[in-house]
Amino acid sequence: MLSPAHAESTAPVAVTELRKTYRSVVAVDGISFALAPGSVTALLGGNGAGKTTTIAMLLGLVAPTSGEVRVFGADMTRERGKVAHRMNFESPYVDMPMRLTVRQNLTVYGLLYGVLNVRERIEAVAEELQMTALLDRENGKLSAGQKTRVSLAKALLNAPELLLLDEPTASLDPDTADWVRTRLDTYRRERGATIVLASHNMAEVERLADRAIMLEGGRIVADGAPGELIATYGRETLEDVFLDIARGRTAAADGGERSP
Repeated sequence: MLSPAHAESTAPVAVTELRKTYRSVVAVDGISFALAPGSVTALLGGNGAGKTTTIAMLLGLVAPTSGEVRVFGADMTRERGKVAHRMNFESPYVDMPMRLTVRQNLTVYGLLYGVLNVRERIEAVAEELQMTALLDRENGKLSAGQKTRVSLAKALLNAPELLLLDEPTASLDPDTADWVRTRLDTYRRERGATIVLASHNMAEVERLADRAIMLEGGRIVADGAPGELIATYGRETLEDVFLDIARGRTAAADGGERSP
């Protein structure tokens, strides 16, 4: 973790007292954190905990009610254009136009991200992700697993330094999900990229993440390496820790449980 004194100057992501409200609903409630370069950080929490809203604010797609998000030093409320080409996003819940071919979709995104030599880059990413045969098929005719590969190709097209993922392996069979995780880990190591991962799959988080930030009601209620959180709560897995937090139990000093 980065110290507050150096967070803004060195962190790819620095969040300070971030808050987002929708009328009377508080989606994110004054959270602060900074991410180390090349790290994988998981945002965890139940439905409505504030994960997706936080990611949307990191992307600069949703303006905070108060507080600040800085990505590579840029204020995402006012300076998103300075760094948008250095980041990307992937989610199975965001589909591409169904009637366009994969190649057409990737070409559009490549141009939006200012990718040089778009045609060559698409071919290279398609070969890397073993999806060259899909390039001239319509997106609407792909299986869920094939769409996931295409979505990942879109996310890696501009070789982002910051990659934000919202449930990247949701609804995938175990083999395809394992393939996606392996590709993400390989990309992080080869590119030195920083990854933010929102997931309900605790085994996935234990495998990929250096750090887990748990949200409850828009607030950070736990923050640490997965192994540290497991030890603190005296549990066998991160899923057990997640359930303790979701059900209002806190870690006892002797590794047992107690109600707050």
